[in-house]
Amino acid sequence: MSDIRVLVVEDDPRTAEAHGAYVERMPGFVLAGIAGTAAEARRALNAAANGGERIHVLLLDFTLPDGDGLSLCGELRASGLVVDVVAVTAERGLETVRRAVAVGVVQYLIKPFSFAAFAEKLGAYAAYAERMSRPVSALSQSEVDTAFSALRTSNAQGLPKGLSAETLETVQHLLATSATALSATEVAARLELSRVTARRYLEYLVDDGVASRAARRGGKGRPEAEYTRD
Repeated sequence: MSDIRVLVVEDDPRTAEAHGAYVERMPGFVLAGIAGTAAEARRALNAAANGGERIHVLLLDFTLPDGDGLSLCGELRASGLVVDVVAVTAERGLETVRRAVAVGVVQYLIKPFSFAAFAEKLGAYAAYAERMSRPVSALSQSEVDTAFSALRTSNAQGLPKGLSAETLETVQHLLATSATALSATEVAARLELSRVTARRYLEYLVDDGVASRAARRGGKGRPEAEYTRD
């Protein structure tokens, strides 16, 4: 599938810039712009739609100077504009979370968060989007279940202790979208993981037949393994 275009909607300039930088670090994602208000978000979405450059995801703060992010979600749904929403907010009240689910928020990030947490959520969304982009007119029950399971944030059954399904999806997506083979050190640096943790995920993918391992040639010092997506 093509790159996933993301609009950051955040009224604090420094936070917006940081979140935009996070998006640009994610393979397969493109920063479509930054909006500081609900009105700016509406204009950006309409301009993208009219120009044939659809925005796929809003990275949306709920507290905006000119309105409530959740109300903006409801307005977009009512208008028929198709855009997924990843909530990026300090709001964690039960009623707020219920409203978020009701208006179709697909992921929920509570501020403050690390890049690793951000990468897990967007990696899970990318897996969902990839499954939903298949050129078919209808999905079977199992295919629907698989697509929605990609958005879940709990550990998957069958994974070794200490491995999370979200991080596994993120590592797998990074390998799939990388133009070159990656070492555990490189994966760790891109996803803000420890080298040991990155290597555990990479080796799990190799054992599962999803990735391949080879010795990196031409380097100095201790030989290092590199990994590619099969």
